[in-house]
Amino acid sequence: VWPGQRSYQDLFDKLDTNKDGKVDVAELRAGLTAMGISFRKGAAQKIVSSGDKNKDGGLDFNEFNKYLKEHEKKLRLTFKSLDKNNDGRIDASEIKQSLEELGMDITQEEAQTILQSMDIDGTMMVDWNEWRDHFLFNPAHNLNEIVRYWKHSTVLDIGESIAIPDEFTEEEKTSGGWWKQLAAGAMAGAVSRTGTAPLDRVKVFMQVHSSKSNRITLLGGFKQMIKEGGVASLWRGNGINVLKIAPETAIKFMAYEQYKKLLTPEGEKVQTYQRFMAGSLAGATAQSSIYPMEVMKTRLTLGKTGQYNGMFDCAKKILRKEGIKAFYKGYTPNMIGIIPYAGIDLAVYESLKNAWLSRYAKDTANPGILVLLGCGTISSTCGQLASYPLALLRTRMQAQDKSTMSGLVKGILANEGFFGLYRGILPNFMKVIPAVSISYVVYEYMKTGLGISK
Repeated sequence: VWPGQRSYQDLFDKLDTNKDGKVDVAELRAGLTAMGISFRKGAAQKIVSSGDKNKDGGLDFNEFNKYLKEHEKKLRLTFKSLDKNNDGRIDASEIKQSLEELGMDITQEEAQTILQSMDIDGTMMVDWNEWRDHFLFNPAHNLNEIVRYWKHSTVLDIGESIAIPDEFTEEEKTSGGWWKQLAAGAMAGAVSRTGTAPLDRVKVFMQVHSSKSNRITLLGGFKQMIKEGGVASLWRGNGINVLKIAPETAIKFMAYEQYKKLLTPEGEKVQTYQRFMAGSLAGATAQSSIYPMEVMKTRLTLGKTGQYNGMFDCAKKILRKEGIKAFYKGYTPNMIGIIPYAGIDLAVYESLKNAWLSRYAKDTANPGILVLLGCGTISSTCGQLASYPLALLRTRMQAQDKSTMSGLVKGILANEGFFGLYRGILPNFMKVIPAVSISYVVYEYMKTGLGISK
């Protein structure tokens, strides 16, 4: 990859095309491309901004030298941790083993693909020089970042909070990196839910009030709401929807760790199905503990102007009128819905990812963020399609419907046919793409702000 010279000084002179003693982003980008070094989009920007100590927009030789030395040190550590048998080379089975420890099961073929993307001399082994060349100008410096690409990124808060929690490595758990990531995720969720709240409110309206005799269309719904309570009323119920993110994320994370310990025998690796079970159980635990907030969210969302004076008022009124049991209305369909949603979401994601790998991963095992967001969006959309009728039943029961679950299903089928169970699915799907995009952007900014992704 490198033309003969190995010293950073020669490299620096080569990159500094206008000879001003600094390498800026454009020079770095152009130089790396000219040398045929592959790097991700945004990598040059990241390298310059993290190495640029005096903030003059470029790296002078000292900064350049320091950045590369530090980066190389980190790469060296990662290389050592991967090289299990200490023979100074990494082979496919070592990659596979390390990923398993991080909670990712990959096949030997996938490990080969990852290996080939770094293996320059075709020995099916990666030695330190190859490893260094491959990652020297890639901001990814630890195993986690290198693995993150293939994580089903749980950033995707689509307002349905049943996804399986993220895995954290031991290093992250001890260094406190995990809470920063949870915080970044929670913030991303808050902004994306607020951004798509009007669509969510229309969805709830359609689920509860729309029927053959009383058709509510998307535009009609918005008009009705604005007429009834002004533009601000489109965000009714959003406050509590955002508030419940924090406790839910925290409980889910703690519960997931505990369930994983319970389900795996001492000293054994966590298998995929165990992870799935632990994730579903953690989701159920978190949902159960904050479920009263779900009921209040539905009531507040459907509330007329002046009906409730904030969250506490809403809680008081439900308690006084209907007693404590009301806070668990619709609980059954909600719990049943977790299984098809999480199962289909995971299965579809895995198969899309593997299809992408087998078709396009010739020179790289990194699909880029768009492909991953795409896979995540499609998979959770499929999961939602399967569990939507249950979500609709849940909302109806929360909204005060007196009937039982089976009674409700019979009623809807008799009066409106099968598609009655899918009322409100249009605004539901319309909010998927904006929600994913907003939460991804916010998540990235938060991560940079909290100093997770240097």
